[in-house]
Amino acid sequence: MAHNEAVDVVLVGAGIMSATLAVLLKELDPAIKLEVVELMDSGAAESSNPWNNAGTGHAGLCELNYTPQAADGTVDIKKAVHINTQFEVSKQFWTYLTKKGTFGSSRTFISPVPHLSFVQGDAGVSFLKERFEVMSRHHAFADMEYTEDKATMAEWMPLMMPGRPTDEVVAATRVINGTDVNFGALTNQLLTHLTSAPDAQVKYCKRVTGLKRNNGGWTVSIKDVNSGNTREVDAKFVFLGAGGAALPLLQASGIEESKGFGGFPISGQWLRCDNPEVVKHHQAKVYSQAAVGSPPMSVPHLDTRVVDGKKSLLFGPYAGFTTKFLKHGSFMDLPMSVRAGNIGPMLAVAKNNMDLTKYLVSEVMQSMEQRLESLRRFYPQAKAEDWRLEVAGQRVQIIKKDPKKGGVLQFGTELVAAKDGSLAALLGASPGASVTVSIMLELIEKCFPNKTSGEWAAKLAEIFPAREKVLETDAALYRKINAQNNIALELVEASSETESYA
Repeated sequence: MAHNEAVDVVLVGAGIMSATLAVLLKELDPAIKLEVVELMDSGAAESSNPWNNAGTGHAGLCELNYTPQAADGTVDIKKAVHINTQFEVSKQFWTYLTKKGTFGSSRTFISPVPHLSFVQGDAGVSFLKERFEVMSRHHAFADMEYTEDKATMAEWMPLMMPGRPTDEVVAATRVINGTDVNFGALTNQLLTHLTSAPDAQVKYCKRVTGLKRNNGGWTVSIKDVNSGNTREVDAKFVFLGAGGAALPLLQASGIEESKGFGGFPISGQWLRCDNPEVVKHHQAKVYSQAAVGSPPMSVPHLDTRVVDGKKSLLFGPYAGFTTKFLKHGSFMDLPMSVRAGNIGPMLAVAKNNMDLTKYLVSEVMQSMEQRLESLRRFYPQAKAEDWRLEVAGQRVQIIKKDPKKGGVLQFGTELVAAKDGSLAALLGASPGASVTVSIMLELIEKCFPNKTSGEWAAKLAEIFPAREKVLETDAALYRKINAQNNIALELVEASSETESYA
């Protein structure tokens, strides 16, 4: 087993996270030598695949679980604002690449699709109205519209209004300039762009079987799944961006920071419609409220999806449970992840989340007719023959230690990095792909602090004219950056109004 040449960076997993980080590092340092290692035979085969994920342009515009309501009725929009500005940072990176001229068209991965929130009942309407009042005062949501008028809603979402009881209490908000993002197409476009540069390789059908510390870095053992041959690569920095498989690899690294983390896998299913006669009547992403007692990932939504230029509708998600950490993983993934350091938090989470367990069991046991009943609360005239069940990707929610509860289940993402910055892993799920660029910038600042404040600083400022904190507070700059991004990404046509920002 011969040593191959050393590289600067090994990235495990060829999804949106690794693809983004690899391209970003190559832009910051064109001389960097890196290798992406992927278990499947193509990029974006797991959670970045457009049929496997829910994160398709999250910008905090319509997702009601990002704006919780307190007992006194006040609505907190901090998380929605932060996610919105993170998405603008993602758009800045895509704009920079698109303007280079060698990256390809943005139309292959991002399309304009309005984002709507829809509620039913007096309590829902009261919440949405308060949410609108607070959000529309912030510059990130200044274009938001609110209505309780059913004729207006019939224009906004013509599929969803016919067949409703005449006395039903409903309301909706709309942001016309939302987007749909095909993160599978974007991932593969990033990987193609990456491999057009020297000293950047993407190798498929390769499994990482070992991580060992060496002098100042890591020796990564890589097995070819077809031939069975193993080789070792020496890397100064390793990124574990392998979705659900990142946790076992992080555990294999043995770094102190990995202790205590566990994973709780949740699978998903969608109802999918490709009938053009139905699809043409719904040009929107419409989110509503989760049923009382349901977890955040259960928020129902009816989405327009644009995949390879063709529109479809997805409704869901319907949760499920399997012990696999990847859609193409092993049923032994969960039991094999149990360690002395995380069994306490995992047992505490199991004890404290019996409602979630019951919910998952009930979801798994649902019949197709029961799933269609959920859909008909959104789309009353839905016909069974227009819809089929689509199995989504796996999400591994983070379990971590908690001094009070013993362990907590998290529904966000978490960046775990070695103290010396030589290895980092991304764990968790939502809001995921939409805020990838912000997460990878956080990783670069954490693991390469001297370079980000030194030789990479000017390039970072060129790619990212404004970061999240500034965009959250500077309304004029937000509008300028947003307008520039939307023109560059062909989401709007340049007009005299938007050109003044350029």
